[in-house]
Amino acid sequence: MYLHIGNNVMLPEKHIIGIFDLETTTTSPRGREFLNYAQKNGAVVSLSDELPQCYVLADGGLVDAVYLSELSSAAMRRRAQKMVE
Repeated sequence: MYLHIGNNVMLPEKHIIGIFDLETTTTSPRGREFLNYAQKNGAVVSLSDELPQCYVLADGGLVDAVYLSELSSAAMRRRAQKMVE
């Protein structure tokens, strides 16, 4: 199954490690450190020019990728739950 994560991008369910709320995770130093590290290493993919609300951490084989999405983490959760049903 595939999950639509925004801007016509679909990821295979098996490659999704987690979906995280951007506002919540960037309040902690560890969250900011992780996103800065991913940015410096070219692993961040912005899916929109809009302000991102969440990010999806995905296993891309050799390199993990962080997809910034304008969709909320709650919307992503609902979409993922529909896949299970």
